[in-house]
Parts: sequence; structure tokens; C-alpha cells
Amino acid sequence: MRFKDVFSIIGPSMVGPSSSHTAGAARLGRAARQLLGEQPKRVDITFYGSFAETYKGHCTDLAIVGGILDYETDNPQMVTSLEDAEKMGLQVNFRMGHGHFGHPNTAAITLYSDTNVTTMKGSSIGGGNIEVQNVNGFEVRFTGNYPTIVIMHQDYPGMLASFTTLLQRAGVNIGHLSLDRKGRSADALTVIEMDHELPAELLQDIAQLERVKEVHLVNLNKRGNV
Repeated sequence: MRFKDVFSIIGPSMVGPSSSHTAGAARLGRAARQLLGEQPKRVDITFYGSFAETYKGHCTDLAIVGGILDYETDNPQMVTSLEDAEKMGLQVNFRMGHGHFGHPNTAAITLYSDTNVTTMKGSSIGGGNIEVQNVNGFEVRFTGNYPTIVIMHQDYPGMLASFTTLLQRAGVNIGHLSLDRKGRSADALTVIEMDHELPAELLQDIAQLERVKEVHLVNLNKRGNV
């Protein structure tokens, strides 16, 4: 065990010595776990920049794995996350990344379950805040500060209108929207950050739209395991 104390700082309540290297890392791991939507069997974590240089000393490895186990930043179990992962049968592999990585506190996470694979790349940008820049190969952005829906679908005229119409009918306000596609009529990914949590039935309505393949909710403000 490399740290014991719970630190309260200006920002998140957290376990660990650094809001960027522990709280932000935990939020990155938790966002990736929620994108997968289930307990992974294996995870490959690639650290870039200062994450790669200092992850052991700043306990970034413990924090990001704790997030993947869906621990909040102030969960005291964060200090035993690697042991907890091993007990759960979760294989964890750490790698050092090279080349262009943007922000110095960046990690790429690939999670494997029995049936699904999810990839996510994001950065811890200070004060426990994060920015996700890539999901499953799509260049999209979200912060995790607000409830966020991530929709995999086919690119087709009127798809965005279908999403926004359902949200409007439910009285949900859109704070930010990001979309990337592989080509005309090919796979696309839409990310929508909202001011309010989305009702479960509305998620189901979106999932049932024609040409929608997957829908995931990322809500880092909600406590409790996925």
C-alpha cells in the first residue's frame, strides 16, 4: 500500500496525492468502464507523457484501475484496486506510450469482456477534471462533468434530428454535442452531454431507433457500481 490518507482539496474529494494523477486518472478509468457497460475481463492501459514517467510514484496505476472497478475518487478501496482486480479475475496490463499524445497526462484504455471491446483515450487536465478525445476510434470529445450518452449508429440523414427530438420531448437540454463518422452512410458515433440525467426509458427509446447499434450512458456523478 503506497498511500493511506484521504485528501480533500479544491476540487474532488479523493484518495491519493494528486488531483491530476489520481482523481483525474480514476475518472478516466470509470468513464471507460461505463462505456463498456460491464465488468471487463482484461484491460490494457497505455500511459503517455508525465503519466508514463510518474505513474507509480503518484499512484496513477491504482487510481485508473480503481476507476475501471467503478470506484469513485474518494473510495478508500482505491488503495487496494490492483489486488481487488486480481481477486475479480481482471487481467491488467500497463504499457508506456510514445509519439504524439497531446496533453501530458494522457492514457489510452482498452477493455475486453467476453463479448465486447471498448477503447478510449483521454487526458486528466487538472483539478480532477478530464477530457475524453477518442472512443472506439472516433474523434469525439466529452468531459464527464455532465450525464453523457454515447450512441453508435449508422450515418444517415435525420439521425441527429431523431436524437434531439426525443431529448426535446423529454425536456432534456443539450449542453454539448460531438459527432464523428467513418464515411458517408458508414459507422458514426454521437456524444451528447446533457444538463440533466436521462430517464431510463428515454435511453431505451434511443436504442430502439432504426440504425442505432449501441447506446451507453456515462455518468461520473452517479454513485454506485455499474
